[in-house]
Amino acid sequence: MRLVIAEDNVLLAEGLQLILARHHVEVLRVVETADGLLAAVEECAPDAAIVDVRLPPSFRDEGLRAAIAVRRRREGFPILVLSQYIEQAYATELLSTGHHGVGYLLKDRVGRVAEFVDALRSVAAGGLALDAEVITQVVRRRDDPLEALTPREREVLGLMAEGLDNATIAARLRVSDNAVHKHIGHVFAKLGLAAGDPGHRRVLAVLTYLDALPR
Repeated sequence: MRLVIAEDNVLLAEGLQLILARHHVEVLRVVETADGLLAAVEECAPDAAIVDVRLPPSFRDEGLRAAIAVRRRREGFPILVLSQYIEQAYATELLSTGHHGVGYLLKDRVGRVAEFVDALRSVAAGGLALDAEVITQVVRRRDDPLEALTPREREVLGLMAEGLDNATIAARLRVSDNAVHKHIGHVFAKLGLAAGDPGHRRVLAVLTYLDALPR
């Protein structure tokens, strides 16, 4: 995998490079600005990008805006966004650019190296990776589509949104693979997701309630 990184914090940027090198991921370029990201994607043709939400000069949402611009220019281009805090509106806006190849993680997740690298690989392969705390924030509303789900089904859906497969979810919850399969089937049914590509329905199960959030 070949990446570009948009991160103005030198220590974090160098740490990311060391982590990725140990996992055989090539970092083509590290940039500190939104314009630098746009140029790096065009010039280096990477497989994916890791982007900080807040970049110079205002440190508001320059990184997010650049990530969205990249995905509009290159449909489906894998972007993993890192944020210091939960930014519900930012996560929703990023996901509005498409259902595939998107990740939104808190920076603390980088310290859990194996989980971080797994999330990155999932995004690069066209998957969805959302931090568990982001999921918790975005699903908290009284009239959301998740109201019909049981607590266990909500828990399973949250783990699905983190990018975990059925076997890993089963191990995390200490239940059988068959039990997880049934819970996921119930989630799909209650959210009104018709039978089809299971991978696509997993993504839609998360996006259903994200799209229902008030703008």
